Amino acid sequence: MGVVTSVPKEPKAPKQDRSRATRQRLLAAAVACLAERGWAGSTVSVVAERAGVSRGAAQHHFPTREDLFTAAVEYVAEERSQALRALPVQNRAAVVAALVDLYTGPLFRAALHLWVAASDEEQLRPRVTELEARVGRETHRIAVELLGADESRPGVRETVQGLLDMARGLGLANLLTDDTARRERVVSQWAALVDEALG
Repeated sequence: MGVVTSVPKEPKAPKQDRSRATRQRLLAAAVACLAERGWAGSTVSVVAERAGVSRGAAQHHFPTREDLFTAAVEYVAEERSQALRALPVQNRAAVVAALVDLYTGPLFRAALHLWVAASDEEQLRPRVTELEARVGRETHRIAVELLGADESRPGVRETVQGLLDMARGLGLANLLTDDTARRERVVSQWAALVDEALG
């Protein structure tokens, strides 16, 4: 008789890791759905299908639609902050361009759809308002660091905030048409203005 040897089974990922991975897939799918379909076309079922999980699994992680999409925008905010923090501090023109890029991609598009939904959905509005205030403060703080801005000087805080508001406006303009050529000229001009204003 030969010796029977058992083939060791692949170790399963710990339950906590699988749960975290499922949650990440759901958040990424929610962001993609919001960016592509808007609020009306983004249901828990659509997101679950896109993430490759059951609706029940989705609702285990996010009991309501509002929970899912608020968490998705928080995820967007964290991704935006990480992208900003990862920027090599080269020069102010590169920082200005990178800040504008944050507001012209799918992450901003997803957040925008949630803002619009929050303007009509009472249960969503306070959550999105609080989240966006927090995201705005964090983005401003990171921009100040990257630009080397001294906010103790008069007008510097307003200059940084104006830059972020301009970037958001360019993101809105980019929603309907490809605004790349005009945006590049505007960004170049703003970079020169910011550099002059910050000294």
